[in-house]
Amino acid sequence: MPRSPDRLTALDSAFLHLEDSGPAHMHVASVMTFEGPVPEYDEILRLLESRLHLVPRYRQRLTPVPFGQGRPVWTDDPHFNLRYHLRHTGVPAPGGPEELKTLAGRVFSQRLDRSRPLWEIWLVDGLADGGFALIGKTHHALVDGISGVDITTVLLDTTPDPGPVPPPDTEWAPRPAPSKAQLLADALLERATVPGEAVRGLRALTRGPRRALGRVVRDAAAAGETLWATLNPAPPSPLNVRIGPHRRYTWVDGDLAQFKAIKEELGGTVNDVVLTAVSLALGRWLRRHAFPTDGLELRALVPVSVRADVERGALGNRVSAMYAPLPVGIEDPERAHRRVHEAMVGLKESGQAVGAHVLTQLGDFAPPTILSQAARLQNHQRWFNVVVTNVPGPQFPLYVCGRRMLRLYPVVPLARNQALGIAIMSYDGNLGFGLLGDFDALADLDDLAQDLETSIADLARAAGLRPRDARGLRRGGDRSRRTTPVRT
Repeated sequence: MPRSPDRLTALDSAFLHLEDSGPAHMHVASVMTFEGPVPEYDEILRLLESRLHLVPRYRQRLTPVPFGQGRPVWTDDPHFNLRYHLRHTGVPAPGGPEELKTLAGRVFSQRLDRSRPLWEIWLVDGLADGGFALIGKTHHALVDGISGVDITTVLLDTTPDPGPVPPPDTEWAPRPAPSKAQLLADALLERATVPGEAVRGLRALTRGPRRALGRVVRDAAAAGETLWATLNPAPPSPLNVRIGPHRRYTWVDGDLAQFKAIKEELGGTVNDVVLTAVSLALGRWLRRHAFPTDGLELRALVPVSVRADVERGALGNRVSAMYAPLPVGIEDPERAHRRVHEAMVGLKESGQAVGAHVLTQLGDFAPPTILSQAARLQNHQRWFNVVVTNVPGPQFPLYVCGRRMLRLYPVVPLARNQALGIAIMSYDGNLGFGLLGDFDALADLDDLAQDLETSIADLARAAGLRPRDARGLRRGGDRSRRTTPVRT
């Protein structure tokens, strides 16, 4: 008997345990800005209603297994109400970027109600330029970054005047929820039979023993690399403090063409350039706080998608992770980039991401009580200083009700002792940097955003490029068209 597709995986359920054990809110989110005029609430409502059958999880809630003897399962919500999940609000005058950021921080400070489907979308009007925004929020147990992008492209349109979406074969009606006895019986039966699936898998591997042995050795070595990284704590920093329930949010606009040009001149990948910019910015921020950075390397948790092409569109989490060094003590942009690039090459060769994936898969065989305790233990460890996640988004315009989406800024959640999360997503030639900070620990989050702008401009100069303006990037929702970077 294979694992039920409606049961959370070990990784999915870990996000619930992380949220249970402290002030963390384990939802991923985004702020999307659009050209006006503002659509009517009922217009957005009808759009979502016509496409809910494309995202069945949006009408399902989590149902726990009695006595904690299994991971929760997804069941249809018999009281599903779309108007609960689609909210309508506005920002106060003058309706600029700062007011939208303040609203976003408040929305991201609220946990999702687990008695309902784990998502919300906020329609925001009152923006000074006559446009509007959508703030989307979905629990990490439901999506990772890649599947979140898939959902966005399903609910939004690729043309201003799309054709009708094919309706479902039958009208939706909630399926009866299983009884507590049935939930308990299914969980116990699955626990007893899933290891048998693993045994059958091992038996199949013996048909190609040399290839199987090589894979086992590689996976074991990769898992060892990951365990070694987690057994060595990250250095202390002002970013690793006990967080509260409230959040601040800001963003920085980047030009994907500029980052690619920097990468072409300095080597490596776009992600290397992103990590270097973050490292330089954090170094500036730390020194301004009189925190010594000589020889200091912070550690970034960098999520890595392990989602196969055939899994595109599937929900749940298909992510692993690498622990990347951030050489905040190096102020020279070229030296910092070289260090980051060499480190990332070494991490990829070590198979650390593969090792983390192997260890995560082993969690599917662990009893739920052990998983819960492991997640709580993780909350007390300092395995990393900051999360930096870079997700590729659609490189074409998206629309809602005929209005073009201009910018997309993502959100990655904070853990218990992690006061800053930086999420980056590309969209239509732009890079949106979303900075989520603990309200109390990062009162100067906007200053850190300015440091990030300055650092990207410094990298552009180091690569012989001419920044678009004195700061290198535009903030605050500037909608001017992109320009191709020019070498000096």
